[in-house]
Amino acid sequence: MEGLMERLEQAVTRLEKMSVPMQASSGMANGNCVNGIDGGLSQCVEAFDDLLRGPLSEYLNYSRAIGSEVEKHADMVNNALQNQRTFLKIAATHQKPAQMELHDLLKPISDHIHEIQSFRERNRGSSLFNHLSAVSESIPALGWVAVNQKPGPYVKEMNDAATFYTNRVLKDYKETDRRHVDWVHSYLSIWTEMQSFIKQHHTTGLVWSKSGPIAPPLFDPPSAPPCPPPPPPPPPPGPPPVFTDDDSQPQAGSAVAQHSELFAQLNQGMDITKGLKHVSDGKKTHKNSNLRSQATPTKTKSPGTVNSPRAAVQKKTPLLELEGKKWRVENFEQKHDLMIEETELKQVVYVFGCNNSTLQIKGKINSIIIDNCKKMGLVFENVVGIVEIINSKGIQLQVLGTVPTISINTTEGCQVYLSKDSLNCDIVSAKSSAMNILVPQDEEYREFPVPEQFKTVWDGSKLVTEPTEIAG
Repeated sequence: MEGLMERLEQAVTRLEKMSVPMQASSGMANGNCVNGIDGGLSQCVEAFDDLLRGPLSEYLNYSRAIGSEVEKHADMVNNALQNQRTFLKIAATHQKPAQMELHDLLKPISDHIHEIQSFRERNRGSSLFNHLSAVSESIPALGWVAVNQKPGPYVKEMNDAATFYTNRVLKDYKETDRRHVDWVHSYLSIWTEMQSFIKQHHTTGLVWSKSGPIAPPLFDPPSAPPCPPPPPPPPPPGPPPVFTDDDSQPQAGSAVAQHSELFAQLNQGMDITKGLKHVSDGKKTHKNSNLRSQATPTKTKSPGTVNSPRAAVQKKTPLLELEGKKWRVENFEQKHDLMIEETELKQVVYVFGCNNSTLQIKGKINSIIIDNCKKMGLVFENVVGIVEIINSKGIQLQVLGTVPTISINTTEGCQVYLSKDSLNCDIVSAKSSAMNILVPQDEEYREFPVPEQFKTVWDGSKLVTEPTEIAG
């Protein structure tokens, strides 16, 4: 009997030891993303830490080596990924909250994405603009935590969006500066490792703990006991009064009363004209020339007083200056003798907000960007990088020497005059129309339109896209 009791006690001890991993595994799904009983880090958070210590760390090191805007951008990316780690840690230890609370939890990540993309927009004239664009186009991949079913392919799609700009970086620096090539590989590896991480731990969507408390609405809850919720905000103000002459006596129901009065008048039918007064011919402007002459000054005075302040506010000071290694040409109107003569190979030219003007650039420079211009003419000799036209209309561009790449994005109307030495340049266009390339032939230019319509077919193994002409 004593032997039997001893065996039962041993069996109970073994069952108690087995219950700990069973409790831990009860909340696991799709990759062991729930904390252990001892409160240590979950496996998925530890795997995410490997990504931060590996590809992210290399990316930060190469970004610091390049410096300037790339380094600042990298610090923003680091902050965003650290914020996502905090979010993943909460998901591993908490149950999924309601949709509104989940939206609050995701807001810091969304704010980081917006900050990174805004930094790119503020530095369009940078010589490292392709680096900034590669990051900005792919950083929405951090939103995979809100993607259901297939977050991995979503990250791959964002990574593919970056390659358009990383290919430009490789083309510009692969023969001159190895740091930029290493920077590209380290940055793309972040998203490659992110796909592997998602496939292992969150294949069909972000995994929340099946036990534990509901996730809090904020990342850093206060240590003091929770305070009662604040009173609800006051209701939004009503619509502004319509045609009200006396603003010193506002009334709550004025808008409703006016609408009711208007409909009451309309419901009178034909009787509505009884309230109109008869006007004699002497008081009619079209029958009394004296009244017309008196009314003329009031017509000319009104537009001037309204439009002159607005015109004064909108007009910006023209600018043509060298700032570091960047030539800034901004806000010129009706100026056709703009010229940049003293140029160097490392300099870039950024043209912004110029209308109906012409700029000539002599010598050899790194790159040229035309942004938000209308009816702008550009004549240049040699560019070793890229000439980029963005968000513009009615642009004429003439190459006197050589240029490897011309990019036309979101532009309506663009004429490109090539030289004999620049016939082998690459012309990349997107979201643009009315583009023509003029090629020199027998001391004249022959015009060739850039296709705007394409036909895509499945050939059995891949999609084949080719330009098509509109019949008729």
